[in-house]
Amino acid sequence: MPRPEVCAYVALGANLGDAVSAVRAALDALARMDGLRLLRASSLYRSAPHDAQGPDFINAVAEVATTLNAPALLQALQLIERAAGRERPYRNAPRTLDLDLLFYGDARIDSPTLTVPHPRWRERAFVLVPLAEIAPQRVPADVLASVADQRIERLIRPA
Repeated sequence: MPRPEVCAYVALGANLGDAVSAVRAALDALARMDGLRLLRASSLYRSAPHDAQGPDFINAVAEVATTLNAPALLQALQLIERAAGRERPYRNAPRTLDLDLLFYGDARIDSPTLTVPHPRWRERAFVLVPLAEIAPQRVPADVLASVADQRIERLIRPA
């Protein structure tokens, strides 16, 4: 019996190299991935680094339906990151691509390799603003208001 689909949300970001192309390529990779359907993608946004260094980030959020379990989805996201040249020299280093699993259905997971919901999703405008664009029911107004002082601007609407 096939595994039922689960709705998941993935945050995408990059701030090294051609970050716009990197985020677009990651969205394309998600759309082609076995066991996953890309349902919606937010606009692309530019945001200031938050608890990180380097140039501004390009960010987006994708809604996907997947038959992969959460650890397998995380592993697939990390493969996309590595294909884009992602290195992890130190915590919050500038990056060619960063893919974070924000939500996996209504699951609550706390393992050494994966925490879902993402532990800092409520603190970051670069997650909340694009997430609110595609899934406003997921973002309480007071939480969105709490990050209003973080610089973020919409660049490109989804295709």
